Amino acid sequence: MLGTDFRTGSPNWLDLGSPDTAAAVEFYGEVFGWDFESAGPQAGGYGFFRLDGKTVAAIGPLTEEGATSAWMVHFNTPDIQASAEAVKSGGGTLRMEPMDVMGEGWLAQCTDPQGAEFAMWQPGKTAGLGLASADNALIWVELHVPDPEAALGFYSGLFGWRHAEMAAPGMTYRVLSTADGDQQETSFGGIAPHQGQGEESRWTPYFNVPDVEATVAAVTENGGSVVLPAADIPEVGRIAWLADPAGAVFALLKPNPRM
Repeated sequence: MLGTDFRTGSPNWLDLGSPDTAAAVEFYGEVFGWDFESAGPQAGGYGFFRLDGKTVAAIGPLTEEGATSAWMVHFNTPDIQASAEAVKSGGGTLRMEPMDVMGEGWLAQCTDPQGAEFAMWQPGKTAGLGLASADNALIWVELHVPDPEAALGFYSGLFGWRHAEMAAPGMTYRVLSTADGDQQETSFGGIAPHQGQGEESRWTPYFNVPDVEATVAAVTENGGSVVLPAADIPEVGRIAWLADPAGAVFALLKPNPRM
């Protein structure tokens, strides 16, 4: 399960691009109990969501022309320059070339060959998130694309990911893990095929919650909407897909006790 002992290719950062950061801070504070801390005047409005004093995500204003509000999953790399070249040679594109972020680390913004956006983070002073898999923190990331096998080829070439196939209702689900360590213990996400006409290719973060229905209610009471109603997934747990008031999609997971 996802943790903060970051390995090559594991999710190590998560941030939200929002057209109204103040409104988003208020929304996620009500839904997950997150506090907000600004990164300072030099950070252009960027700041951190905290839970019990630990960083669980970050937020900033939209910076790319034509961008819409969305969560961005970042993956750990020890050599962002080499990873950037691997993105391009694998058929992906760089929306932003690697840049040094004030000594905290190196950042690159990417799009995979099927149109899903992601980012890469090479740790500097900041290794990554301070809390994961706890209540109201990131627990899983999931990629939806039209061709999961092609996605596996791209990301395995980039990060060396391993995968295991799992039968799921109406599909084969690919469970992802990093290249080293116990495969089950280092699993952090999955790949699923598109389930409907016109579905967008994207990475979606799942947040661990103790009560899916209560969190769904908090989302709708604070101006968010339901994308996929709460449902039980055999051998996984209870999930729901939601959108915040600006349209950024995220998901909830109450995992089975043995996960």
